[in-house]
Amino acid sequence: MNRDSESKYKGFEADRSKYPQMEKDKPVIDLESQKFIKTWQGPQHPGVTGNMSVELIINGDEIVDAKTHVGYLHRGFEKLMERRRYIQCFPIVCRICVPEPDTNEYCVSAAMEDLAGIVVPEKALWLRTLNLEMSRVGSFLMWLGGQAGSLGMGAIGQWTIGMRDFWLDLFEEMTGGRVYHMYMIPGGVRKDLPEGFRDRTRELIVRTRALLFDIEKTFFNNAIVKARLKGLGVISPEMVTEYGIVGPSARASGIEDDIRINNPYGKYAELDMKMITSDVGDAYARAEVRYQELHQSLDLISQIMDKMPEGGKIQAKLPNVLHWKIPAGQTYVKAESTRGEHGFYMVSDGTKYPRRVFARGASYTHAISVLEKLAVNISISDLAALMVSLHTCPPEIER
Repeated sequence: MNRDSESKYKGFEADRSKYPQMEKDKPVIDLESQKFIKTWQGPQHPGVTGNMSVELIINGDEIVDAKTHVGYLHRGFEKLMERRRYIQCFPIVCRICVPEPDTNEYCVSAAMEDLAGIVVPEKALWLRTLNLEMSRVGSFLMWLGGQAGSLGMGAIGQWTIGMRDFWLDLFEEMTGGRVYHMYMIPGGVRKDLPEGFRDRTRELIVRTRALLFDIEKTFFNNAIVKARLKGLGVISPEMVTEYGIVGPSARASGIEDDIRINNPYGKYAELDMKMITSDVGDAYARAEVRYQELHQSLDLISQIMDKMPEGGKIQAKLPNVLHWKIPAGQTYVKAESTRGEHGFYMVSDGTKYPRRVFARGASYTHAISVLEKLAVNISISDLAALMVSLHTCPPEIER
């Protein structure tokens, strides 16, 4: 994945006479000049990644200014948690990112355990790691269909969403829920695996990998896909630090940053995995990195099945959770979601309720400052593909 990327934007120099003057790094736009048109993409639009919108100033089909607007989805997750007992937070946090709720469950559980000094049993750590990697598979399958859909390839989305539904079947067996799981709780997990679960998971891994090879031939080897994605939204290594870019979007620009490897949690330290990177940094490279990480997650699930013990405790002893008072203190716990670093800062004042909760999601940076930067000078027809390539989840922004 270290191939040079030929871009239709490579060497592009706009005729600045068409564009507004810049004052303090911001464009001065006179819509009455008839040179520019203001239009909106979203919030109810297939070309956005959720309930958000982008205010665009265009000249012809070329974007000269972009501004992200949120506020269509605000749910107040953090303040809701601060007014509920600790165990009552879990039906809330899984809604912070619907395609991948389990990372939120892990971070909140781990934060409470750190504050309370709870040690999670060995078997529960394996089950948590399995749950997190299954969640990555489901999230990446949804993203892959979305990236193809942003280019008009509807068939890929039907394939991936259909396959994701089979993974949701496994989640239903494992947790009792298909979309929201609430499987990880302080001290461990709620239940062990049902009989025959490992065999069914191994069978689904084979089917998923066969589909991925079809997608590689249909999508990644498609000349139109390469023409549309190569060179689009190039992120330099310097931008990664400047904008706080994380996850596959950073690794596609050559930055070796994966919390599962650099700061392992759960049972990741006992798994054989490598850092997947590219040095190109465009939308196609980001797609390749995620595609390879999807294969990697299937490998990790197989390893977990082989190494996880059959028996063992799945839950540490807890006090009555409805009257649980966690000792005063503060902590920050992070994990590697499909979008990058996802963390929770939690403060306890010794009462039954969290004193302060703050959720850190990658989408806040990627969908606002990064998108606004990369959208300038591209065609409006490429904006949807650019947005999806940054992999954002709007509820992470409107917490």
